[in-house]
Amino acid sequence: MIIERIKTLIVVGLSISTLGMISCSKESVQAESSTSLQTETPTVITSENNKADVPYVPTANEVVEKMLEMAKVSSNDIVYDLGSGDGRIPIAAVKQYNAQKATGVEINPELVQKSQDNAKKAGVSDKVSFLQQDLFKTDFSDATVVTLYLLPAINLKLRPKLLQELKPGTRIVSHAFDMGDWKPERVEQVKDKNGRSYTIYQWTVPQNVPKNLLSSSK
Repeated sequence: MIIERIKTLIVVGLSISTLGMISCSKESVQAESSTSLQTETPTVITSENNKADVPYVPTANEVVEKMLEMAKVSSNDIVYDLGSGDGRIPIAAVKQYNAQKATGVEINPELVQKSQDNAKKAGVSDKVSFLQQDLFKTDFSDATVVTLYLLPAINLKLRPKLLQELKPGTRIVSHAFDMGDWKPERVEQVKDKNGRSYTIYQWTVPQNVPKNLLSSSK
């Protein structure tokens, strides 16, 4: 009787041990499969060139109007807005200041679509267009007015391109940030309906560009 009980305990012990080994084996196989999938599946890395370098912050309408006013936009002008967001500056340039043509450059496809919808609603789609592009790769050499609301480092990086590609006499207007050693001709303050104050800078591309301004440093 005692011998039978011992045999039974041995059999049960072996069964439990076998089940444990099977369980461990399954976990090992699953872990290996998971590791294999992770290794074989490429990691999707979005290029920095396809990301906005500047967060989208809508420009107050009072600022939009002041920027276009400082640039003296008229029916003779071709306006480019770099980092155009929802398209409000190009649309206002045509609708309120009668610009000949306006183009917004925006890397975010959703904002480009929104801009196109806004232009259609405003009835200016025939004169306003939007490019989903990296502004550093955009040809805006036909511009007579360039507006921007970027960041200090981006302004400095962009400065050589503006000065080399734009025609003398082209007006540049920046919301909030200057261009380092390139001193603005005008600096204006404007308040929105809530009393918040904003700074706007304006330059004109010179006939002879100083060499120190052709680098992206201050």
